[in-house]
Amino acid sequence: MKKTVDARGLDCPLPVIEAKKALQNTEGVLEVIVDNEIALQNLEKMAKQMALSYELKTVSADQHVITIMVDGPQEAGQESPSSAGQGDKTVVVISANEMGAGDPELGKILMKSFVYALTELPQLPSKVLLYNGGVKLAVEGSDSLADLKKLAEQGVEILSCGTCLDFYQLKSELGVGSVTNMYEIAQSQMEATKVIRP
Repeated sequence: MKKTVDARGLDCPLPVIEAKKALQNTEGVLEVIVDNEIALQNLEKMAKQMALSYELKTVSADQHVITIMVDGPQEAGQESPSSAGQGDKTVVVISANEMGAGDPELGKILMKSFVYALTELPQLPSKVLLYNGGVKLAVEGSDSLADLKKLAEQGVEILSCGTCLDFYQLKSELGVGSVTNMYEIAQSQMEATKVIRP
């Protein structure tokens, strides 16, 4: 049986996320169509990591196809998203509303993609700590607010630095999670089994 996912026009990491979702309900062949080579490379990497056979084909400059052979539905991961905070204490620390150095607009796009990608991981972090410019992600009007709310609904603790919210005059606009202090931010990192800093 053949299944096709048309991921043209989707920003990173959506083509990979949509392909992984499709793999959970596919037996036979999964064909994913993308409109750029970076997305194709990311899908190739995913197939390699999952030890799946695949074929690549470039139809035109803006149409690339990866065909993945699937023996049966693929598991998304070892733990379900509802296992957030149980056992492994991975903490994500975000100190800016942009990711990386360079163009600020690109940095905001990357950060939005990173926060969205967190919601799609098979194992969620136990906490997301926001301080300095990172608190801007958790306020009303933020492009990442819906994704942070989704994480909170699945048991991830979202904590924003109170001093930072006051500094940016955003405390009344906090849209998800709770206000914390630098002591708790430091303690959470000390107790974490893993700390992720995008």
